[in-house]
Amino acid sequence: MRTTNVADVADLRERSDYARGGVPGFPERFTTERLQLRCWDPEDAPALRAAIDGSLLQLREFLPWAMTEPSPIEELASRLRDFRERFRAHQEWMFALLDLRTGALLGGAGLHRRAAADALEIGYWLTVEARGRGLATEAVLALTRLALGPGGVSRVEIRCDPRNLSSIAVARRAGFQYLAMLPEDTTTPSGAPRDTLVWERRYFPEPATPATGGG
Repeated sequence: MRTTNVADVADLRERSDYARGGVPGFPERFTTERLQLRCWDPEDAPALRAAIDGSLLQLREFLPWAMTEPSPIEELASRLRDFRERFRAHQEWMFALLDLRTGALLGGAGLHRRAAADALEIGYWLTVEARGRGLATEAVLALTRLALGPGGVSRVEIRCDPRNLSSIAVARRAGFQYLAMLPEDTTTPSGAPRDTLVWERRYFPEPATPATGGG
């Protein structure tokens, strides 16, 4: 990683007030080599409850939303209904990650308007059982291709905790370049100050061979 200077940090923070620009019309479902990415549906709530419960300890390490779990099925269904409404309103694009062969829920990924003014930010999580097979990288590459497509944004960002080695590995395997570290930019799930690493990808073509192993 290169050393971050003050100008890098100031520039990134200045551009963090997102300008509502054009984005491509994302499909509500599509497939990759091993995954189906599908807009969440309220009926996914029981499967999501099971997926979160089975990986809650690991999810709480880096994901603030996991600190409020477990939550009732009815609350999860309401949350997923909101995800679907925001997706169809072109505000935010949250996908369930499903095993293409079995239909099992493996995690989630999404594109968010909370990064810099010329970018979308991508987030992702997997169940414990789905980790170590390159599935997060596969999902990140697919969503990045959509975001950088015709009518899309200039860049896609990944922002993560410096201690999150799995997320750093996904960013690197997906062809993202390290930009900067933002000191005490946010907080950990437990509320402690936390630095943020910023990665970006601007262009395709993607790597010639599919990801294997890792996140």
